[in-house]
Amino acid sequence: MGCPEVPIQTSIALYLSHKLANLGFDVTVAGTGAANQLLKVSDSDGYYVKKLVNLDKTLEDVIENRADFDICFAFMHNDAGMTYAATMSAVSKAKLYSIVFGRNAEALAETIEFDCEMIIEKAAHNPVQLKNRLDKVVEGILK
Repeated sequence: MGCPEVPIQTSIALYLSHKLANLGFDVTVAGTGAANQLLKVSDSDGYYVKKLVNLDKTLEDVIENRADFDICFAFMHNDAGMTYAATMSAVSKAKLYSIVFGRNAEALAETIEFDCEMIIEKAAHNPVQLKNRLDKVVEGILK
């Protein structure tokens, strides 16, 4: 997770982390300092997010082959989010899912030039449609 400027990012991250953990995945949530602080305040007892790490440090660990993941959900609502996702696409073996959201979601998604599955929702405040799309994607992962 990058900049937490768009309100739905925090709720969707909490939801997705909890959903995947309940399905048996070992979930790591990586975010920028501000994004992580929002998650810590929102989930102060660590009920939804068990493992919260620094995004830049995690990318460094993947680049240096100290860590990697099977799947990755990259949150993006701006060019910086796109850069993080493109980096993961280039350095990780993870199956990449780009969660493209916010008022300019469609335009941003059109600029993606790396291999990923896109989950696009033009939403900034109401997370329900994005949640529903993610539910379908997660069901597909389990099949």
